[in-house]
Amino acid sequence: MSIDWVAFIADGIKMATPLVFAALAALITRQAGMFNMGVEGMILCSALGAVIFAHYGSNVWIGLLGGILIGLITGMIIAFSSLTGKTDLYLTCIAFNLMATGGTVFVMYLLTGEKSTTSGAFRSYAVPNIDIPLIKDIPILGRIVSGQSLLTYLAVVSVFLVWFLLKKTRIGLRIRAVGENPKAAESVGISVPKIGYISFAFCGVFAGLSGAFLSMSWVQFFMKNMANGRGYIGLSAQNMANGEPVGSALAALLFGFTDSLSITLKNQTKFPTEFLNMIPYLATIIAIIITSIIAINKRRRIEKGVAKGKED
Repeated sequence: MSIDWVAFIADGIKMATPLVFAALAALITRQAGMFNMGVEGMILCSALGAVIFAHYGSNVWIGLLGGILIGLITGMIIAFSSLTGKTDLYLTCIAFNLMATGGTVFVMYLLTGEKSTTSGAFRSYAVPNIDIPLIKDIPILGRIVSGQSLLTYLAVVSVFLVWFLLKKTRIGLRIRAVGENPKAAESVGISVPKIGYISFAFCGVFAGLSGAFLSMSWVQFFMKNMANGRGYIGLSAQNMANGEPVGSALAALLFGFTDSLSITLKNQTKFPTEFLNMIPYLATIIAIIITSIIAINKRRRIEKGVAKGKED
């Protein structure tokens, strides 16, 4: 078996793009003290929304904005249910994901008469790939870094924008304050529901970008259950990094490489397809187990140190 490692790395970066956006979406709500499992359904709805807006608007940028808009709307639906309606966030997210799975197929059927894909009914629009001057001519680095989707480069920029937002801005400080201790934040005049809505708005933008990438860059159409667990993998990536933007992006990149490995082995080996499709999710479980063990051991060392200090 001969593997083109340069292409493998380039594909890994491409496959990591929606996971980076998903991780950032989940990360912001986590920093506000809310574990948003609805990212999966938000990505799915945004992927369909991007295709619909692009088709009827006859423009790729209208499609991209449409995907972001649908992400915002779905984020506000979950936020309203949880923050204003006082529903349980976990149950709300589970219900929303189930609704998104069936609802996207229903909407697709109403508009196209198809239940599996929009490829035969809607015109295809693709977010352009960008060739970086000078870098594109470097033999190996050019093939890896240059020629990626515009959204891939935006994902890289977004990691540092989110870091700056959370660490260096007033609204970021308030988001983290609410996440660490909502009662203390409220005591100094911070509106906890307002911060919750803001965090879900940011979450919706990134979920929208993730969905738009899937249906307008990874492929140029929407298909049933297109998110395929990427929202959950994004949740796992940010959880591995303890809610830190750069670490979450690196974890998402790791999972992107496992996704690329799955596709590469599928094309070049005779392994059962079902087993190969399992690789990204198996890698996610293993990574979560390892990081959990590390965190538990670290906590035990801290507790032993504290107990020893008290004895002294």
